[in-house]
Amino acid sequence: MPVKMRLQRHGSKKRPFYFIVVADARAPRDGKFIQKIGTYNPLTVPATVQLDRQKALDWLHKGAQPTDTVRRILSYKGVLYLKHLLRGVKLGLFDDATAMEKFQVWHTEHEAQVKKRSEENRRNQRARRNPPVVRRVERSNDAPPAASNPPA
Repeated sequence: MPVKMRLQRHGSKKRPFYFIVVADARAPRDGKFIQKIGTYNPLTVPATVQLDRQKALDWLHKGAQPTDTVRRILSYKGVLYLKHLLRGVKLGLFDDATAMEKFQVWHTEHEAQVKKRSEENRRNQRARRNPPVVRRVERSNDAPPAASNPPA
């Protein structure tokens, strides 16, 4: 049975929200699935992803094929990097502790980048919401107003 990791759409019209699921490749997009491993909300900036990293890694080891979008999500969350490191452990290139240390270093750097991007987006939204106040220059009483209708 070919197994895929893919997105299952929920949410209302023009407001998508997705479950990340493991499903039979022959099942319909929003149909029956084997296991739910996370959620994805593309409407927030940056997109919100909740993912059970261990379940996703287990399914990848079992041979589940992620779709293109799910592959990018797994890469964003570090699951594919962790799989890569565990393959190095299996081949004897380094031990498990080194692999976890490398993953933790990557994870902290990644979280810092995401936080920076989120803060930058918040600042930009605040700047757009509260434009600078421009004062109107009032005419002085000394200068006569421009005649819009000349006397006849």
